[in-house]
Amino acid sequence: MSYYRRRLSPIKPGEPIDYKDVDLLRKFITERGKILPRRITGLTAQQQRDLTLAIKRARILALLPFINAEG
Repeated sequence: MSYYRRRLSPIKPGEPIDYKDVDLLRKFITERGKILPRRITGLTAQQQRDLTLAIKRARILALLPFINAEG
């Protein structure tokens, strides 16, 4: 019988997700620049919404690319 191993959230609960923290945001986007889904990131629903908003803000301010057209 296999047991489900609960994944811990990579971001601590209550920790703010800031659009200026580009290193953190890069962990949650693909090499093509797409935002990873919640089932892959392991975030809570609220954290995923905050993350999406932060990534979109960082893209508008040119901190992150909209798409990565390399290769």
